[in-house]
Amino acid sequence: MTQIHSTAIVDAKAELADDVCIGPYSIVGPDVVIGAGTWVGPHAVITGPTVIGQRNRIYQFASVGSDCQDKKYRGEPTRLEIGDDNVIRESCTLHRGTIQDQSLTRIGSRNLLMVNTHVAHDVIIGDDGIFANNVGIAGHVVIGDNVIIGGNSGIHQFCRIGSHAMLGGGTTLFKDIPAYVMASGNPAEARGMNFEGMKRRGWSSQTLNALRKAYKAVYRDGLTLEAAYPVLEALAVDAPEIQLFIDTLRESTRGIAR
Repeated sequence: MTQIHSTAIVDAKAELADDVCIGPYSIVGPDVVIGAGTWVGPHAVITGPTVIGQRNRIYQFASVGSDCQDKKYRGEPTRLEIGDDNVIRESCTLHRGTIQDQSLTRIGSRNLLMVNTHVAHDVIIGDDGIFANNVGIAGHVVIGDNVIIGGNSGIHQFCRIGSHAMLGGGTTLFKDIPAYVMASGNPAEARGMNFEGMKRRGWSSQTLNALRKAYKAVYRDGLTLEAAYPVLEALAVDAPEIQLFIDTLRESTRGIAR
């Protein structure tokens, strides 16, 4: 049975699954769909068009699905889509997309967005990420799976962060981060690869050693990317995980943080 607190305001055009819980003084607008098992705490505001999946937890003062902070926005019916099992902590702000992109902001599943995380218009986030307090993600950013971003970090618009990458606290990112790479600083500089995270996922020593060689070819040997690609492709024959590293390098349009 849906539990809606007597002080909450839920628009008649919102679609809530049978066991959704809406806390005191929260507001759910029209064109909002909320999946089974999702809990919305007190004083949250959810506007649409927004689709929220199952078993999410949205804490107090979060603003989900609001109009974007883009002067080109003219009220077009753009969307926000959120997957399953995410934790969205206090004062997070998640904005819908713009027609200048795909009209969509999308957050995957099992992400932890800590206090005051900002996800701007047209951002695409994968699964299993951790975004610490006060992370600011500007418009049109693309973030892969299993990414960790330290507190008080700022991500410039149109940047791409590959899966399994990690940014240290207080990082300011103006360029792209390939998959697996750790970076920190203002501006961000590459510091190595997230080998500890890969070990925790049970990756073999053979794979980790191949990734060390791949990192060395791009960041330590003084090669251009074009010169490094044959080295990386040879390593990928026996360590297919390196193909993701290659792909994120090739997809970069802003250049990579070195």
